[in-house]
Amino acid sequence: MQKSILIFIIAIIGLFSCKQSNNSKTDIIETNVSDSINNSNQKHTFNDKDIYSTYKYVDPAGKNVIIKNGFPRGGLKYTDKKGDNYSYVVFWTQIVNETDNKIELTIDFPLNSYEVPSLPGKYYKILIPNDTMTFAKFPLYLYGLTNLAAYIDNNIHKSASLKRTISPKESNGFYTVIICLTEGAHGTMRTELSLKGQNLFYKIKIDGSKSNSKSGEKEINCGSINLKNLILQE
Repeated sequence: MQKSILIFIIAIIGLFSCKQSNNSKTDIIETNVSDSINNSNQKHTFNDKDIYSTYKYVDPAGKNVIIKNGFPRGGLKYTDKKGDNYSYVVFWTQIVNETDNKIELTIDFPLNSYEVPSLPGKYYKILIPNDTMTFAKFPLYLYGLTNLAAYIDNNIHKSASLKRTISPKESNGFYTVIICLTEGAHGTMRTELSLKGQNLFYKIKIDGSKSNSKSGEKEINCGSINLKNLILQE
């Protein structure tokens, strides 16, 4: 009898674990449950299905600059020193430099807050930690981003900036954290970095169709790179 009960409990635990693993790309900034927690113990090998969007640009010599943008991980709560409650989510971007020239990358997000389309009067901000994202960190909690609460404490009221040099034939990855003073964005959020000429643009999309809320997107001119005459490959 005890053996039968033990087998039943193990089966229930296994079923619950499988249900969690299927939620690795849940809608975000949703409040209480974090898909990053569910992913923290997964042994998942990174592959192309884990990339939300890819942009490839070719230089006059036929060499490529590639920008890859990932899916969100998060939906966690943060409470500041004043007792205000926020939700936040973590995204990543990787830039691959296949050219013969180094890339000087500069990103500057203004201190501005941006209105959430599904929640008029509620705003989100963008932060950029200095940590480097690597695919070895991909299976980890929040993609391996650590000490995030302390980082938010020190930077939530500051503008966000990043400078990186990417040598020829190398790549570099970084995080963006989107934080919202509300219970959630009430929709699916996706983000992507792209180039127009030498200028970098960061687009934030919210699809409210699954929650009967408003959809919308915001494109922010956020920086530049030094390479010229790059052409987007369709």
